[in-house]
Amino acid sequence: MKNILLIATGGTIASKPTDVGLVPSITSEEIIEFVPQIEKLCKISTIQLMNIDSSNMSPERWIKIANCIRENYEKYDGFVITHGTDTLAYTGAALSYLIQNSAKPIVLTGSQKSIYLQDTDARKNLYDSFIFVCDEKSSGVHIVFDSKVIVGTRARKTRTHSYNAFDSIDYPIVAMIFNEKVIYYINEEIDKPVKFYDELNSNVNIIKLIPGISNKVFEFVGEISDVIVVEGFGVGGLPTYDDEKSLFKTIQKLTQQGKIIVFTTSVPHEGSNIEVYQVGNEIKGSINLLENFNMTLESTVCKLMWITAKTKVFSEVEKMFYESISHDIVY
Repeated sequence: MKNILLIATGGTIASKPTDVGLVPSITSEEIIEFVPQIEKLCKISTIQLMNIDSSNMSPERWIKIANCIRENYEKYDGFVITHGTDTLAYTGAALSYLIQNSAKPIVLTGSQKSIYLQDTDARKNLYDSFIFVCDEKSSGVHIVFDSKVIVGTRARKTRTHSYNAFDSIDYPIVAMIFNEKVIYYINEEIDKPVKFYDELNSNVNIIKLIPGISNKVFEFVGEISDVIVVEGFGVGGLPTYDDEKSLFKTIQKLTQQGKIIVFTTSVPHEGSNIEVYQVGNEIKGSINLLENFNMTLESTVCKLMWITAKTKVFSEVEKMFYESISHDIVY
């Protein structure tokens, strides 16, 4: 039997009601006790790494999770991480950059209702995760939720209450868990040695465009950021709200100061293409900036944290940003 390490971080799956709302309080050992049939699949060890609401997840805690896996990598055949759903997609993306080319499966899961409830998706999601992590073909970072296996860089929470909370954005799901078996749609093979990283630059922020947004927002965010991700309208572009083109000039000034500007879209599917319209074509042709195309917002943010922890030179950031890692960008 395989040796699997369960790393518990909190979230709804581990929560109980209190006078101030749901609070993570169920331990890693207790989580396993709710699904005793898992013990027939593998040998299980557990670590209570943290017990937090996933809204409190942070880059420092992503590194803590990655380091935990690194320290235990040779001892186990795979890893299951229980996690809150609200930032699960960000953690899946972050771990995809912090742990690359892992031949051993690293599975994240959670639930929309606590595992202690009778009516919950938690027990199925956890059991499915162990089925996948024990499969001979599984490898790399994935999210298992509602029977779907999603690449870590492609997941997004698209529903706040329903059990089918996560979708794979513009990339097929890797597999389904059906009748306690893994049905693969995509075979993934790892032919490189695993690489671990332990640095992220958290000075990455997002500005979401709204009609009439002031250039002062960019000035303020630019002061505290190394990277600004601009979440625009439609396929992308930078609007002009005055004759002086203040937004354009502010972004141009920020790039001259060495800030990295990345354009994306607020539309959930099909990505950006800012050269289509004049409002985007003009800025892309005259300012050094990046565009995330079909990457998810979560992967874009986490990839930029990973890259700019190494370098902030635009040409080097550009080269690394457009290199596909774990299917984060598809050409």
